Amino acid sequence: MNARGFIIAAVAALICGGAVESAARPAAPHPAVRNVRTAEPVVVELFTAQGCSGCTGANRVVETLAETPGVIALTWSVDYWDYLGWADTFARPEFAQRQRAYQSALRLRGVYTPQVVIDGRRQVSGVDADAVQDAVDEEATRRIFPPEVQFREGGEAVGIGSGRVPAGGADVWAITYRPGRQDVSVSGGDNRGQVIGSVNVVRSLTRLGAWRGQPILLTLPTLADAQDRTVVLVQARADRRILTAALRQD
Repeated sequence: MNARGFIIAAVAALICGGAVESAARPAAPHPAVRNVRTAEPVVVELFTAQGCSGCTGANRVVETLAETPGVIALTWSVDYWDYLGWADTFARPEFAQRQRAYQSALRLRGVYTPQVVIDGRRQVSGVDADAVQDAVDEEATRRIFPPEVQFREGGEAVGIGSGRVPAGGADVWAITYRPGRQDVSVSGGDNRGQVIGSVNVVRSLTRLGAWRGQPILLTLPTLADAQDRTVVLVQARADRRILTAALRQD
């Protein structure tokens, strides 16, 4: 039985047994950056703020990467620069909490913007476009044999296949974001008078449940806006590395 047949059979068994956790159409493998093939996409997370004077260049770097096949780019707006005179219109406290979790896992002295985290494994300054690209290219060659991810027809649930669980366990996360670029006119703080563009702005972060190495079926949150999209991550709890990611296509 091939990998697809295995997960479909496993998920069907869970449903018959009364399990409450979901699956469907397999995500097609993506070509990674610079024509390198990889079984799973590279996840690029930018931590930025509309009130950060040095972030506009990093926003453009990630906007370019967002168009690269094999890359899932996400922009997290943080609120800890709001005191400078402009409250970020996209920021939520849990987004800065996610960045602080990376700070601990990557053993950094503090959080900063613009910061780019690649696959939860490494970080670079968003102002260094070459360093960001090099990190993405290197992660694209990594083979970790991750669990398969399948979205159920209709998109209301996601199935996670079997695999090796990292030390400390792993969680399944659903991230809702608005695809494409959004422009905001800033009228206060260091960027006063500028129009700040951000791509794939994250709107919500939801923990769906724990992944323990066995196939599970999980219900996805309902989208508040039809324009939004959802990406599902399986992420190690201790060192924060992303085991796999998949984008719901509908």
